[in-house]
Amino acid sequence: MLKPLALRAARLVESGLERIGDRSDDDPVLDPYLGYATPEGLVLRGRVLTHLRRAEPDAEQSKWMNLRQMANLFITDEVQGVTVEGGGASGLSDAEGYVRLTVAGDFDPGWATVQCAIPGQDPVAFHARVPAPDAEYMLISDIDDTMIETGAHSLARNLWTTFTGSALTRQAHDDAIALVESMTDGTRHPIFYVSSSPWNLHDFLEDLFRHEGVPRGPMFLRDLGITEEGVGASHGTHKGRAIDAILAANPDLDAYLMGDSGQKDAIVYRDAVRRHPGRIRGVALREPAPGVGDDDANAIAEIEADGVPCYHGPDFTGARRHWGLE
Repeated sequence: MLKPLALRAARLVESGLERIGDRSDDDPVLDPYLGYATPEGLVLRGRVLTHLRRAEPDAEQSKWMNLRQMANLFITDEVQGVTVEGGGASGLSDAEGYVRLTVAGDFDPGWATVQCAIPGQDPVAFHARVPAPDAEYMLISDIDDTMIETGAHSLARNLWTTFTGSALTRQAHDDAIALVESMTDGTRHPIFYVSSSPWNLHDFLEDLFRHEGVPRGPMFLRDLGITEEGVGASHGTHKGRAIDAILAANPDLDAYLMGDSGQKDAIVYRDAVRRHPGRIRGVALREPAPGVGDDDANAIAEIEADGVPCYHGPDFTGARRHWGLE
C-alpha cells in the first residue's frame, strides 16, 4: 500500500509520462484485446487511445532499436469517456481508456468475431474465444518463463530481455508448446494466459505467439496505472483475480494450471486450489535457475496434500504423466 505522499508523487509521474505522447487533438482509436465467452455472452475487451503504438520487429535491427520501440509501447495516451458499440452492446472507456462489452447470443465454437466501433468511425474486429461444447477442461498458463524464455526470476535479466528483444528474437519453450498442444487438442480445450506483463504488450505478445507457434488464447494482463496498492495490482493479487475470473466465466470446466517457480506461482496456485476446491485438476511448474525456494517447496507440498497433482521440474515433459494422463 502506497503512503499518501508517495501515491501523489507516483500519479504526478504517471500523468507526466502520459503527456509525453499526448495527441489529444486526434480522433480516438480502438486497440482490441482478445476476449472470451461466459454463460451470458461474449466479453469483448479493448482500450481507447489517441493513437496506436506498435513495435515493428526486424530480425536485423539492433537491441537499442528494440529498446526504443519497446519503451514507446509503455507511453500510453488513453482516452476516457468514449462510447464503443458492437453486437448490440455498448461500453464506456474508463479513466485508463479500458472498455468492456458483453455481447449476448449463441456463438459457434472457436474464435468469434464482432465488429465494434466508436460512433462515426470505421469498425474494428474484436475476437473472443468460445469453448467447444465437448470441452472437458481448460488450461490457465503464465507467460514469462513458462511459455516464453524471459528470466523473470531475475529483475535485471527480465527487464533487459523484455526491452531489448522483439517478437522475432524472443523464444518460446518447445516443451511448453508441446504440452499445451497435447492438452488443448486443437480447438477443443481452451487456453487462457495470466501474466503480470502490462496490457501495453498485448499486441507484442500476440505477434510473438504467432511467430513462435504458441497456441492462441485470451490474455489477462496487468494495468500499470497508479493505485493505492502501488503500480497496478501486485503480482500475486493480479494472477489470483485473473484465475478467479476465468473459472467464473467457465463454470462447467475444471482447469490445469501452468507456471514457474521463479515468480511464486506455486503460492498463487496453492491459494487458487483452496479458493476453488475440486476445480483444479493439476498444476505444472517449471523450475528456472536457481531452483525452488523454501516458500515454493512448501506450497508445492501443500498443493499435493490438498489432492491436486503438482508436477515440477526443469521442463514440462513429465507433466502429463504426473497428472495421470499417460
